[in-house]
Amino acid sequence: MTHKLPFYELLGGCERSAFHLEMRDWYGDPVYEEWRAGRPVGTCQAYRDWYALISATVARGVTVRRARVVSEPFSDYVRFEYEVTPALNIAAGERVRWLPRRRASDLLLPGNDFWVFDRQLVRFHHFDGNGEQLSTEVNEDPAVVRLCSHAFKQVWARAVDHRSYQPA
Repeated sequence: MTHKLPFYELLGGCERSAFHLEMRDWYGDPVYEEWRAGRPVGTCQAYRDWYALISATVARGVTVRRARVVSEPFSDYVRFEYEVTPALNIAAGERVRWLPRRRASDLLLPGNDFWVFDRQLVRFHHFDGNGEQLSTEVNEDPAVVRLCSHAFKQVWARAVDHRSYQPA
């Protein structure tokens, strides 16, 4: 079954685990625009909203993990992600790992970024070439959930924890 649900509703209903695989080097992001302009990202509403959402989710006992497959050297956007990860993602309770793209060549990965919630459904993110999100798709097909869960597991096992990762 394929349908659309808001992200906050999906994460809010999550009971055990949520994991996210990012594979792009560029995203449209209001927090990035604040960072790029030299303003403190902690004052950005999108930053505060994300931090509150993840903090509340982790406080409910949900494990939240994020793996990023990235090109090295970093794009300006990925450099931003790397710099704000301790204060935004990790401080909120996410576990974050990085996998250089050159070390992912032998992995079979879905064509789109995704979240998996409680290993029951997948939310795919569809982007344009400039990193703007065009649409999302929620899919509960067990075969699709298994495929994405397996892909994430492979990346996670090979990726380096943020605290140990040193970008090239």
